[in-house]
Amino acid sequence: MKKTLTISATLAAVIALAGCSSGSASGGSSMPGMDHSTMAASPVPAAGDADHNGSDAMFAQVMIPHHAQAVEMSDMILKKQGIDARVTALATKIKAAQAPEIEKMTGWLNDWNEPTQAPGGHSMTGMMNDDDLEKLNAAQRTEAARLFLSQMIAHHEGAVEMANAEVRSGQDAAAIQLGKDIAASQTGEIQDMKDLLVAL
Repeated sequence: MKKTLTISATLAAVIALAGCSSGSASGGSSMPGMDHSTMAASPVPAAGDADHNGSDAMFAQVMIPHHAQAVEMSDMILKKQGIDARVTALATKIKAAQAPEIEKMTGWLNDWNEPTQAPGGHSMTGMMNDDDLEKLNAAQRTEAARLFLSQMIAHHEGAVEMANAEVRSGQDAAAIQLGKDIAASQTGEIQDMKDLLVAL
């Protein structure tokens, strides 16, 4: 069965659903589904509180499609029957966390007058290719659950790498904080997925 959702279509749907409101750039809204314990104690400052640099722009430009693919993969597994409830709960959590972050980062790029797409040819660590997504789309039940976990572990590892790069090189306080939040939350989810993969 051919993959019915492309990353670009998913991204467009997520942004349209979010509404791309001007308030998205504030960074103050909560992000359901992610354990961002640091956010409660110290709210993320609004983008633009400090001048951004190229690392901030690149972080948002590459993380938007990276997140969009995670949402797409989560949608795939949530449409299947006979999937372990722990896996569907994880997919729901990932989708609920990353869709608002797409909106947030899109708002930042708009505020910075930066393009929302990275320059051509820039690679994004951990991204699945079309064959990977075809396999996930075609898989069923336990096979699908295990494939989703394996692919999402690699996907999260790529996101953590990119988030840590932003923490090291970024300038905008809000973007750096989001990098820290992504690295922390997805590192925890990687371990959860590894444990769940063994248990299936």
